[in-house]
Amino acid sequence: MPSPTQITVQQLSRLIGTPDCSVLIDICIDEDFALDPRFVPGAIRHPFKDIESLVPSLIGKKVIIICQKGLKLSQGAAAVLRCHGIDAESLEGGNFAWRDAGAPLVPAEKIPNRKSNGASLWVTRHRPKIDRIACPWLIRRFVDPAARFLFVSPGEVMNVAEKFDATPFDVEGVFWSHRGESGEFCTFDTMVEEFCLGIPALQHLAKIVRAADTDRVNEVPEAAGLLAASLGLSRMYRDDLQQLDAGMGLYDAFYRWARDATDEGHNWPGK
Repeated sequence: MPSPTQITVQQLSRLIGTPDCSVLIDICIDEDFALDPRFVPGAIRHPFKDIESLVPSLIGKKVIIICQKGLKLSQGAAAVLRCHGIDAESLEGGNFAWRDAGAPLVPAEKIPNRKSNGASLWVTRHRPKIDRIACPWLIRRFVDPAARFLFVSPGEVMNVAEKFDATPFDVEGVFWSHRGESGEFCTFDTMVEEFCLGIPALQHLAKIVRAADTDRVNEVPEAAGLLAASLGLSRMYRDDLQQLDAGMGLYDAFYRWARDATDEGHNWPGK
């Protein structure tokens, strides 16, 4: 049974992908990380000896510290943060327990380099609809919670990517884009696969996103609803970043439905 200052793998797995997820900080030493350079989804890496430097940015937030085995490093770092008033826990069993439970791990090599502010930077076409909202949602919920997104005119995506060292996505000819014959698999599919996010709810959501994004809404019942809501959001917001913020809630709802409520119906009068 975990101590009051630890969280189990099962408990953490229910938090990941939701807006209520704690800040996840991986403090594995370099030698341990080199043996298995993968992250619990959404975790950021930071040296355990420098954990106090994060205190100002963690005020008012819940934090989970992760090391290789969930012993001295994560428990000590979490205790240090609690001395500063931070609500901090450690992951029971650490990365080993997460791995041994068969939970998803994101390959470090697939995550773009973070800037000086600690966030990855991505760029795509402006006026997003389906994929260009779904992919930022996926990145922020499962890869890099601090990720930033640039929305620019289609003809300038690659130029902006070069000048600002940003990662382009959902445009032709780049790694993070549609795949398959005639682009039948959308960029969201690509990211779920490349980030090794074999989560059943995400794979279910990917079918909906794919059908809505490639004009095959008849293939998946929920796709028409996602398309309608996405087009509505695009009419409600002139600012792409405001639309992204609103869209985050939309995909949060679809994810929780795919994870927890696919077998639930609704009728009136209620029973």
